[in-house]
Amino acid sequence: MVRILFSAPPGLWAEYRAPLARALDEAGIKAEIVTETGDPAAIDYVVFAPGGGLSDFTPFTGAKAVLSLWAGVETVVGNPTLTQPLCRMVDAGLEEGMVEWVTGHVLRHHLGFDRYICATEPHWDQRVPPLARDRTVAVLGLGALGRACAEALAALRFRVLGWSRTPRAVPGIDCHHGAEGLRPVLEQAGIVVLLLPRTPETEGLIDAERLSWLPEGAVLLNPGRGALIDEAAVLAALGAGRLGHATLDVFRTEPLPPDHPFWRHPRVTVTPHVASETRPASAARVIAENVRRAEAGEALLFRVDRARGY
Repeated sequence: MVRILFSAPPGLWAEYRAPLARALDEAGIKAEIVTETGDPAAIDYVVFAPGGGLSDFTPFTGAKAVLSLWAGVETVVGNPTLTQPLCRMVDAGLEEGMVEWVTGHVLRHHLGFDRYICATEPHWDQRVPPLARDRTVAVLGLGALGRACAEALAALRFRVLGWSRTPRAVPGIDCHHGAEGLRPVLEQAGIVVLLLPRTPETEGLIDAERLSWLPEGAVLLNPGRGALIDEAAVLAALGAGRLGHATLDVFRTEPLPPDHPFWRHPRVTVTPHVASETRPASAARVIAENVRRAEAGEALLFRVDRARGY
């Protein structure tokens, strides 16, 4: 019998209780799941999301792993009390949701749908968009989510450029990496999709200088991390016409304050951090599989590299 602590915002327990119990049972794991710590030393695994009140992992001396419900682990990876193996969440539902959000908004901007959807007066605007093969889309970040989005866009025949901090190879994608690889990618991009993790190296990556590398009228999509962009620089680039539009799903402060200029800017679309969400049914199976692996002495899935921060 393994003992699992579920430490997450209170509302999540109602969503995960049945799927997690079912997934553990299907994996052949006899488990007791608790939401109160009790004896920390008796806990074998911690299922974790920020906001559950757990910040000190020191008492969990018997814990074999901390299993995050989030794909991003920037809020916990630097915690000095966390010495247990940390695994981030990579699940099919999260990936599918991100692919749908990204392809939907890329197609929206590629086809110029806003000209018709947002029109307030009758008009007959017969501007024919280019074919996808004539539009370059840059995907910054080629982890699980970035790779899936890049492949989906390539399947629609967009010319897709990928960029990552370290070398990656994705069949069908023109991949670049490192500081020297970023400018050539941005200089060609009609649409830029940000799917990088938040690290000290990516904090504020899209600043005034890098925005100046974009072709005039380029579109920026950020469903990754709010801290990837310099918000003031994005507003300035919109004002100067360097950016044609910014569609943003994540922000440095969430919920986005009501007085933030993004809300009222005519060329900014705000979506309220809904690009992708962990689905309890599929995420529970990922948690159960990692518990099974740890109990069997096998390597954990999606283990975080502490030095990289993801």
